[in-house]
Amino acid sequence: MQETGAIKGLSSAEVIASRKLHGRNFANGQDHSRFWEAVKDVVTEPIFILLVVAALVYLGLGEYRESFIMLGSLAFVAGISLYQENRSRNAVDALNKLTAPKAKVLRDGLVMEIDAADLVIGDCMMLEDGNLVPADGELLKWNDLSVNESILTGESLPVVKGLTGDNKVFQGTMLLSGSCIARVNAIGKSTMLGKIGQSMGAIAVPQTPLQLQIRSFIRSMVAAGAIAFVIVWAVNYYLSGSILHGLLHGLTLAMSVLPEEIPVAFSTFMALGAYHLYKKNVIAKSPYTVETLGAATVICVDKTGTITQNAMELAAIYVYKDDRVIDYTILPFDYSEVLEFAMWASETDPFDRMEKVIHEVYERVSPTDRRKRFSMFHEYPLEGNYPIMTHAFRDGDGETIIASKGSVEGILAQCILDEAGKERVLARTRELASRGYRVLAVARYDGVMEKMPESQREFRFDLIGLICFYDPPKSNIRETISQFYNAGIEVKMITGDHAETAAAIAAQVGFKASPEVLTGSMVMGMDLPELQQRLKPVNILARMFPDAKLKVIEALKRNGEVVAMTGDGVNDGPALKASHIGISMGKGGSEVAKAAASLVLVDDDIGHMPTAVALGRKIYENLKKAIRYIISIHIPIILIVTLPLVLQWQFIDIFSPVHVIFLELIMGPTCSIVFENEPIEANSMNMPPRKLTTSFFSIRELSLSIVQGLMITLSSLLIGQYALRNGASPELARTMIYATLVLANIFLTLVNRSFYHSFITTLRYKNRLIPLVILVSLFILLVCIYFGPAQQVFKFTSLSIGEFGKCLLAAVLGVFWIEVIKFWIRRKG
Repeated sequence: MQETGAIKGLSSAEVIASRKLHGRNFANGQDHSRFWEAVKDVVTEPIFILLVVAALVYLGLGEYRESFIMLGSLAFVAGISLYQENRSRNAVDALNKLTAPKAKVLRDGLVMEIDAADLVIGDCMMLEDGNLVPADGELLKWNDLSVNESILTGESLPVVKGLTGDNKVFQGTMLLSGSCIARVNAIGKSTMLGKIGQSMGAIAVPQTPLQLQIRSFIRSMVAAGAIAFVIVWAVNYYLSGSILHGLLHGLTLAMSVLPEEIPVAFSTFMALGAYHLYKKNVIAKSPYTVETLGAATVICVDKTGTITQNAMELAAIYVYKDDRVIDYTILPFDYSEVLEFAMWASETDPFDRMEKVIHEVYERVSPTDRRKRFSMFHEYPLEGNYPIMTHAFRDGDGETIIASKGSVEGILAQCILDEAGKERVLARTRELASRGYRVLAVARYDGVMEKMPESQREFRFDLIGLICFYDPPKSNIRETISQFYNAGIEVKMITGDHAETAAAIAAQVGFKASPEVLTGSMVMGMDLPELQQRLKPVNILARMFPDAKLKVIEALKRNGEVVAMTGDGVNDGPALKASHIGISMGKGGSEVAKAAASLVLVDDDIGHMPTAVALGRKIYENLKKAIRYIISIHIPIILIVTLPLVLQWQFIDIFSPVHVIFLELIMGPTCSIVFENEPIEANSMNMPPRKLTTSFFSIRELSLSIVQGLMITLSSLLIGQYALRNGASPELARTMIYATLVLANIFLTLVNRSFYHSFITTLRYKNRLIPLVILVSLFILLVCIYFGPAQQVFKFTSLSIGEFGKCLLAAVLGVFWIEVIKFWIRRKG
């Protein structure tokens, strides 16, 4: 550590002054209000433009009441859109605050953790290996510091700091080893990354498959609506001779064609889904992760901290020279040279649980605690595919201690041992690992060196022995794995531990038996096609390192799997980023893992993941219900507007924009509020995952919705024809058609709550908004039919009880036939 004197950091007053002068640490902050952005989005929506044009047409025709109604509807539609946008944005903002990166700083001489956005020029930030640098800074103190600056330079090799005059660290880079204190000299847009980010600001974030499907469908409907608008306008102008009259009919059809509820429902469902996940201790960094969750087909779980408690207990020590195992599950702790040198090879101020245990036990059993006599003068960080770490200490008399610990393979590769000795150690390793122990090797260097080598790989060590830890499984992990299996999700363990350790833990927690175990070296020795085949039956992968993990994820993706992966270490970053759903631990996860992941488990409990998957499936199911409902109810509106014109009925002016917009006001809340609140289907978590490429808008998916729409159209137009043939006035026929359609809309809401269970079953589902929406819809309908001023606006007339009953019967026949289909589906199994 380079000494530069006592560092106390900024005072509170200096922090405030610096923030006023330089601003906050935002790379792409926006000065203008997002409210006006939302307003701009609303007023450029096709439905908003059509309402404005319709209001102007009514003004041109001298129908002022209708014009004011359209303007009122305009305000209502805009208000609903802004409310939903604000609701979604607030949910996302709340999640963004939770996932905001943190920074450790010195202020007023105290160490404190703050949001990285609150860093100011002059702050003294404290960083250690695994941290992402939150702002540009100049080094004040450092210790064995190396940094990955590939995000800025594209060069993946670590950059050693402080030795060649390179004393700067940059935002977005990652500490690979060591620690430092750096004074912030650039924040936000002024950082190197911020300057690059400004040039990248115009690059669009790739959209999800479902976003692309919805966008394509909406574009198609807008194009269809535009063509239909022109045709209907022209035909009506030809028949009536009035441009404004023809324009009004064209607008009516265009408004009925546009399914503007679909994108609103999609964004609302995803944002609120992410918020619901947060309430279950799962933070989704993007709302659209929710879309992918329900489609997960395989989850790759780390052992330590995910399956196990990460509560490492010292379990045993193997002394090489005596070929003796000391079992601490039976015997009390006692001093051992293996224990002492494991302590010297650990951090002096440990944060890893195993190293904390080593220090604690050493302090209890050591005859003489030598830690205060010695100080570290050189440190080699943990590195390598089979990682090891080495520390060098010296006391005032010049006595030197050099100790190393790490993976058995890594240590043995540098030990002075014959083949028989190595085989004896490996046999003991396998024996201890088969008990579920995590096994590390401990070695020392007793030679004399005038100068420490550049790499710890240059040492030739003397093996002292093995040190073993036991990390018990979490209490809920067996149930969690069972839930994954029931949901049709494969579970694969990817761990750096020995195959025997992984297999022992897997057996304890209920993993399905694996025909073989693949290791990292085996994975790297295969080409991707071979690995794709070998992975299918395997559920345990041991002795894995970063490149091997990444290769496994890529192979699974090529097999068509939707891959979720858990991880908490720096080395898990690439694989977390490559998976469809990267899952990091909130408490024990490194900053790199959290940055790479799409989900963060707040309390490190993977037991929340089946709940998260269930929520993902529920949201997808409910969005599908909402879209099917929207398609089903739009079809009769479109056909009721167009068929009388095409078939040249004696009465073609059934609906005007006023009727369509009121139907829209009923439909919008139904799809975006009612269906979002629907509970998960009873059998959803016992079904296999859906395919990620499945489209809402294929004929197979929409065929039932199209038939539903056609049946509602038939029932509505038949009741109108029935009324006209029995001498009814156009006003009475219009009223009966409208009443039938609104009643059918209510019934459609009930039957579309499930496409498997009967509506009688779904009536027992808990959704307090269902009765509210039904009552409001009925109230609006009754006001339109029986309230004089509303009758005049809609050109309705009052219905007798018998006429209303006929409308009710027609709506029932037009909707409830689907219950027969559902009954047949249930019988078929």
